Amino acid sequence: MNTVRHPAAERAGRVKLMIFDVDGVLTDGGLRYGPDGEMFKTFNVLDGHGIKLLQQSGVKAAIISARNSPVVAKRATDLGIAVLMQGVHDKRRAFEQVLSELNLAAADCGFMGDDVIDLPVMTRVAFAASVPNGHPEVRSRAHYVSAARGGQGAAREVCDFILQAQGHYEAALAPYLE
Repeated sequence: MNTVRHPAAERAGRVKLMIFDVDGVLTDGGLRYGPDGEMFKTFNVLDGHGIKLLQQSGVKAAIISARNSPVVAKRATDLGIAVLMQGVHDKRRAFEQVLSELNLAAADCGFMGDDVIDLPVMTRVAFAASVPNGHPEVRSRAHYVSAARGGQGAAREVCDFILQAQGHYEAALAPYLE
């Protein structure tokens, strides 16, 4: 990919911590229930690898989600995401807690969300991203809206965008091109 020339590139270049919502961002937003009431979520492998590449470049990753799901905890573990906050209905408060624990400022962070519950964080971070199937109020306040839909590579697109903005994209790809 070429150098990022998107207006949000400068903002993405400052990101030290990228936070993701789950439903509608890392998944397609659909809720599937089994016969015994168990919930199923489908994650995209492109998103997962993008998050790993981002972390390998030095950008931390976190998840803040309103729902509480064991499958999300498993996914976070699989991806090496140490900061996982679930069952959070006040995302602003959770965000402030993350900032305190990691000794970061809001200006060091990015957030990717899709619904109005995400706005209290999205309006505070340096880099706010959303998905094309997100709520219109959220998309209108995002610095970057992915071309890919939630759960279909949107997070990977944002990870690649950050890697490009920070000048780490080619280095992230290099091991696969040898």
